[in-house]
Amino acid sequence: MLALESLVTRVQSYHPSADLELIRRAYHFSEWAHREQTRKSGEPYFVHPASVAGIAAELKLDTASVCASLLHDVLEDTPSSMKEIEADFGKEIATIVDGVTKLGKINFISREDRQAESFRKMVVAMAQDIRVLLIKLCDRLDNMRTLDHMKPEAQERIARETMDIYAPLAGRLGMQRIKSELEDLSFRFLDPENFKTLSGKVQKTQKERDHYIDTVCRTITSRLAEQGFACDASGRAKHVLSIHRKMKEQQCEFEQVFDTVAFRIGVESVADCYAALGVMHSKWTPIPGRFKDYIALPKPNMYQSLHTTVIGPGRQRIEIQIRTHEMHRVAEHGIAAHWKYKERQSGGVDPKDAERFGWLRELADFQRNLKDPVEFLESVKIDLFPDEVYIFTPKGDLRVLPRGSTPIDFAYAIHSQVGEHCSGARANGQIVPLRYKLKSGDVIEVMTSVNQQPSKDWLDFSVTTRARARIRGHLRADQRQKSVNLGKELLDNEMRGAGMSFAKFVKNEAEVRRVCEAHSVQSLDELLLTIGYGKLQTEDVVDGLRGVTPAAGGEGEAPASLRPGRIEQFVRKVTGRDQAGIKVSGIDDVLVRYAKCCNPLPGDAIIGFITRGRGVTVHRRECTKAFDTDPERRIDVTWDSKAKINRPVQLVVTTTNKPGILATVSQTFSKESINISEANCRAGDDGRARNIFTFNCSDLSQLKNVMKALQKVSGVVEVARL
Repeated sequence: MLALESLVTRVQSYHPSADLELIRRAYHFSEWAHREQTRKSGEPYFVHPASVAGIAAELKLDTASVCASLLHDVLEDTPSSMKEIEADFGKEIATIVDGVTKLGKINFISREDRQAESFRKMVVAMAQDIRVLLIKLCDRLDNMRTLDHMKPEAQERIARETMDIYAPLAGRLGMQRIKSELEDLSFRFLDPENFKTLSGKVQKTQKERDHYIDTVCRTITSRLAEQGFACDASGRAKHVLSIHRKMKEQQCEFEQVFDTVAFRIGVESVADCYAALGVMHSKWTPIPGRFKDYIALPKPNMYQSLHTTVIGPGRQRIEIQIRTHEMHRVAEHGIAAHWKYKERQSGGVDPKDAERFGWLRELADFQRNLKDPVEFLESVKIDLFPDEVYIFTPKGDLRVLPRGSTPIDFAYAIHSQVGEHCSGARANGQIVPLRYKLKSGDVIEVMTSVNQQPSKDWLDFSVTTRARARIRGHLRADQRQKSVNLGKELLDNEMRGAGMSFAKFVKNEAEVRRVCEAHSVQSLDELLLTIGYGKLQTEDVVDGLRGVTPAAGGEGEAPASLRPGRIEQFVRKVTGRDQAGIKVSGIDDVLVRYAKCCNPLPGDAIIGFITRGRGVTVHRRECTKAFDTDPERRIDVTWDSKAKINRPVQLVVTTTNKPGILATVSQTFSKESINISEANCRAGDDGRARNIFTFNCSDLSQLKNVMKALQKVSGVVEVARL
């Protein structure tokens, strides 16, 4: 266990002005609070918070972070309260501790919901103070180091969560050392057989590899010294999971993976980085296509370096990374390397560096829109995916997006309004579909139209959390409004039949309030929405207005205050609104669905059925399934004469089985300007063939015309609508 004075000495070494007395108090408080608890291994529980504080000190975090590390499990695992922590250690430390604390005391439907909701809470807290995430990563690292004592199913669950969420988070924060260790520890429990085999092979070749590293480092140092450069050169074996991934990518064995070693050159300035690159390329042959300049184009997590792969000594491929000493500090510790030791500064991070982590604030914003915690967690995993593409606007501004992003993602990254009205895109001057996968270096120009609105199809190929959250938000708002409109028309129809005026009802605040209270809704819109979703029957609302209860029965009378005036009655007679039902205006309306059992066409006599939460399903009146529905939820519907609707129809054409008959039938469809989308033809033993044709038809008259034309064809025995 990390002793108190060892922790204090470690903090004092990088932060001489730290409040060491506060750290001592936090140490003793946590030790006392956890005094009766033990870990699965049998050792005192306090070993864990002390170790987490030690990792925080290795990252050179501030006093508040070290104290919060010591106290991070106090709220969850002991009787101590938030008020107690705040009184003893101040609001800053208490807020960080609360952000790290999991939601252990709330009952969720499933373990997945608990995990997702816990992560949601952490996202909100870490967007306000990045130290919440840094401590959580330290906590997870110590847990992974001591995972041996957990049950196998718990090991696998925690390791999967670490691999999916916490390792990518460390990567996004630029904390490469912690990311690599978390990945290797997760790999050990997720695939123990491969981990053991690969670790053994790495161990066996360690002596030979160390000698090779020493030889190459001396060569690099001497070569650069000859050119007048002062540098540090070091080498390391790539971590186990990295080697495993290379083996899978290259479909090869361990012995065939050549670039298992990475060399790092540290120089004084950016100019020296490029000069050193030239020296290395003159010494060893570079491999084409393996050079990456992360100095000119830094990664979103602030990582900067030059990467090149060359044919080194022994004809081995070696990767060389060249960067300044400051770049190396950032590469190892990420945002922790940018820590500013100003105890009163919120979050302790320089504002310029904080701007690079705007994605954290975006995650916090999106979690408000995604009510399903598991859906939120899945969307976060996409945003944390380590591979990125670098895209440019026509003006040369850079946007970094996850690999697999499309022009829709790019449009939403520019602005929500640009995304909502995106009608097309050009990549490098060429028009591309919205499904186009963006490539690094693409110059993307987004085309917009005021008439364009987000489509449900966009969710099939959008990738980023921002785009998907905005699309879902728009679709929900659109569906809600359509449901409100449907509810309004249903209630209007019902009230008209009962001799009431919907317009007068809306204006009568007292009646609206009474009806809303009777049905436990907050507003008229919510009442109409409930009707539109099929959760509330219009008859119940009208009966309530007439003062009729289900127990009492009877018709009741419309209140005088709600009866239509003369003008309204006249307008109804002139417009024929009394005879009209819901107007079916098109297949794009998400609240109107066409029954597949009878495939109604414009011109067919139709009837509607209100489904729960899915709008109105339209059947042909003679459809037998329509009569199986609940009579109380059937409504009158009519076709809108202005609408242009193409509906799929199937005809069964029975013909004699003779040569050329199928060609003649197909020509008949063509003459009627109908394109067959599908044909299923089968000959029987009776000398006849049964042919089922599927095609789109605009209305009943067009269908009748084609049926008449088919019946005139020689060899056609029968034509029937399926």
